[in-house]
Amino acid sequence: MKAMILAAGLGTRLLPLTLKTPKVLVPIANRPVIDWTIDYLKSFGVQEIVVNSHHHCNIVSKHLNHGKPFGIFIDLRFEPKILGTGGGIKNTADFWSKDPFIVINGDILTDINLSRVYEAHRKRGALATLVLHDYEPFNKILIDKDLNIADIPETYGFNDIGRLAFTGIQILEPEVLDYIPTDTFSDIMDCHRYLIRNGKPVGAYIAKDIKWHDIGTVNSYILANKQALGNRKFLVGNRCKTDKTAYLKDWAVIGNGTILQQGSEIRRSILWDNVKVKDGVKITDSIVTYSKEVSYDLIGIII
Repeated sequence: MKAMILAAGLGTRLLPLTLKTPKVLVPIANRPVIDWTIDYLKSFGVQEIVVNSHHHCNIVSKHLNHGKPFGIFIDLRFEPKILGTGGGIKNTADFWSKDPFIVINGDILTDINLSRVYEAHRKRGALATLVLHDYEPFNKILIDKDLNIADIPETYGFNDIGRLAFTGIQILEPEVLDYIPTDTFSDIMDCHRYLIRNGKPVGAYIAKDIKWHDIGTVNSYILANKQALGNRKFLVGNRCKTDKTAYLKDWAVIGNGTILQQGSEIRRSILWDNVKVKDGVKITDSIVTYSKEVSYDLIGIII
């Protein structure tokens, strides 16, 4: 089984965290989000992955290293000009075999059972299957009684009763590639709209009782880190040096190689790798990126 991780976006909604770091490498519980996604795909039998990239592509390439750190083959497709979700998928046409393949957005974390989704897709015989869930206020996709997608509006602002939200996961038949334009920007949803208008089957799989997090905004990024703690209040990374008088309060994620000096206090905050917090400094409701020395009390984001 093969899969694609869509990772070519600029991460503008996650600014300023993505100024120097591609969105798929921002850490969730001290691991880049793409690492979580790769492990997730592998757990369902995915054997080969292709990732498209644009923003800070060299950083993504170095991190993935053809999949060697992950024990799986990973192909990276650089887009000098962003091609969109449709164009990005089309640009990987040579990667696929005759079997259906998985496409997943690079900025989500979930426990959706991909084996069940894949099996349902094969049984249905649709050209595409979109995984949906009830997630207001993003419910906009209309399905019929037979679990076929009937309508994908381009905008919100209508009565969303009976509609569902897209999880960012889809199963596609290779034939779908024939309906995506070549070497140009396109949205995969435009392709699905075309298929629906022309009587081609686009199915829906409704996921219930799942964990699902979008990390596309700063607020959702903070929430994803907090929820990744599970039953823990604190996560302290490897190679950290914490003075016995330093305090962690409420909840906190402390990156690898972090130094917390005497009397420092971290509350409801995320520290990336190699942050040094000076004596007596208090950090509250903040995100501090890697390789920074904090010598004053902080509330907010420091890059």
